[in-house]
Amino acid sequence: MYLSLIMPGMVAFGRRWGIASDDLVLPGAFELFLRVIWWIGTLILYSLHKGSFDCPGGGVLHGYLVVLLVLLALVILSLCAIIYVSAQGTITNPGPRRSIPVLVYLRALLYLPEIVWACLGAIWASADSQGCDPATVGAVIAAVVASWILLLSTGLGVVFVFDPLGDSRPRPPAPEQLGVRDLESSEGSQFLSTARSVATQVWESRLRLLCCCLPQDESHRAAFSSIAQLVSGFFSDTDLVPSDIAAGLALLHQEQDKMAHHRDPDDILAHSPSSPIEAELEVELGQAAHCMQFAAAAYGWPMYIYSNPLTGPCKLSGDCCRSQAAEYDIVGGDHLGCHFSSVLLSTGLGYRDFIYVSFHNQIYEIPFFVALDHKREAILVAVRGTLSLKDVLTDLSADCENLPVDGVSGTCYAHKGMSQAARYIYRKLVNDGILNQAFAIAPEYKLVITGHSLGGGTASLLAVLLRHSFPNLQCYAFSPPGGLLSKALADYSKDFVVSVVLGKDLVPRLSIPNMEDLKRRILKMVSNCNKPKYRILLQGCWYEVFGGEPDDSPTELEHQRLEEELSQPLLGEESLLVRHSSSYQSLASDDSPAHAATHLPLFLPGRVLYLTEDGPSRRWSCFAQVRYRAEWSSEAAFRSVLISPRMMADHMPDAVLRALRSLTADRPFNLCPSSSSLGNNHHTVI
Repeated sequence: MYLSLIMPGMVAFGRRWGIASDDLVLPGAFELFLRVIWWIGTLILYSLHKGSFDCPGGGVLHGYLVVLLVLLALVILSLCAIIYVSAQGTITNPGPRRSIPVLVYLRALLYLPEIVWACLGAIWASADSQGCDPATVGAVIAAVVASWILLLSTGLGVVFVFDPLGDSRPRPPAPEQLGVRDLESSEGSQFLSTARSVATQVWESRLRLLCCCLPQDESHRAAFSSIAQLVSGFFSDTDLVPSDIAAGLALLHQEQDKMAHHRDPDDILAHSPSSPIEAELEVELGQAAHCMQFAAAAYGWPMYIYSNPLTGPCKLSGDCCRSQAAEYDIVGGDHLGCHFSSVLLSTGLGYRDFIYVSFHNQIYEIPFFVALDHKREAILVAVRGTLSLKDVLTDLSADCENLPVDGVSGTCYAHKGMSQAARYIYRKLVNDGILNQAFAIAPEYKLVITGHSLGGGTASLLAVLLRHSFPNLQCYAFSPPGGLLSKALADYSKDFVVSVVLGKDLVPRLSIPNMEDLKRRILKMVSNCNKPKYRILLQGCWYEVFGGEPDDSPTELEHQRLEEELSQPLLGEESLLVRHSSSYQSLASDDSPAHAATHLPLFLPGRVLYLTEDGPSRRWSCFAQVRYRAEWSSEAAFRSVLISPRMMADHMPDAVLRALRSLTADRPFNLCPSSSSLGNNHHTVI
């Protein structure tokens, strides 16, 4: 069903734009600041010469400056009006801003004389300025340049906020004619189908443009189509503009921090393997820290240089151009040998310890290597994480794909892109005899599979595929995606897969149901907030950069006013919806089972080893002491996205490796170590 309510997306010039009527405060204030300075400078120039200029083109210059002062004054007045009106109301109550389109039209009309006057100024400066004061001529040239810069900036801004779908969303029939609840008609279905089709085409065109350097073969076209359908379907039921999402994330971050502050702090136990559970955790931490070295090494030279910015280039420079092709089977993507050299330096293994190394990279085909880990008596398979645009396409191919496994009861399905990547590596390992070759050299060794991010998810699925043939295998998946396995496969993998998650890492919480939940929470936050958007964004930026206490002002309407306010069409969560989606349930209930899930639920693989920092989440000193704690967690703890400045930093492989090393070493460890001090440690707690 559809809702014919006033939407936040601004409608002007016969189309909807990618901004709202309350998005003009901050850019308008910035332009106003520049225009006022420009007007004052022009007035000073005119006053110093008292309106008379002793040069051949002085009369023309006098008229030019007078008209420019008047024109700038009109622009300043229009900007003041736009800023004032745009600051009124709230995100979901655009009623006080209903005059914004008219003001925008008036402001657009003023661009015409601005363009004409900028041209006249350029003509005067080039043809009629001979004999005039050089300072005056310079001031006019500066004014002309400033005018053209502002005009071009405005043009770029219009292109930036242009919505290709703005004129392709026909409005559904008015509720007065059909009734809001009766719009599930064939006409409504046709409207939704058309909107979805156009949105999918637009997103597919964007992906093709973004990935123009990639081959446009059948596999890439299928990936583009699948990703476009996913993205367009996710955004098609809301009328949120990007600034609304930013405001909602800022509010949600502070709301989550307030909830975290109100929780009772957990008791901290000293790090001591005094119980069997703690002893098991101690062993798993040691094994995870060891495997993470190989997972990070699989990224090749970019990660090595990132982790060792001072010494890395020098160490690699002598090895990159040495050819080892005659002695070692290195496949694809490492023409200079830099990737393999960095793997050797990162792992400490010798050349002859590697059975197979592949840096071949295509969509659904990701690099990996097979090595003999004599220290742990293991044949280790390390899968690389996301490092290329092709890997991103593999990540975003998030549809479900059947993954039947012998002996597993229940529905078996997994993330399509990573399932395809796991099958590719499986074929290489089994069909090409790579594992047989490895076990022929070390038959008593066990099989260990590891990877980070995309590599962690692929490694988990690869372990599921190999489990039947290698019942004693182990898998350590670092920061794997949350939307990876069905419940049956996730339970099956608990016997041989350990997932390691650090802090507020976004990726292990990233799944389609979680993103739908995040969208619903953003809708609720922005619909219940009684502040103008510019204040939300300014306070949110301050909070993200400088911290402090979360905003104590109410973000939700008072209980006694909730029903009354939400019944009005200009306020409430439903005003942000073009149609009801599976993510939207009810403002009164977070857990209403009214709708079946559109997307099948996916879970993290195996048992989850959760690493968190003790103490304050913000540190102003680079040498502040940090303590980590480790505990077994469950997938239920990762069913919602946590908003934090560290949601991407905690995902980086060097951060995960640093946390694991700090938990398994003995000495205190500073937050900003040098590359030679990575073995140092924070005081460890579990």
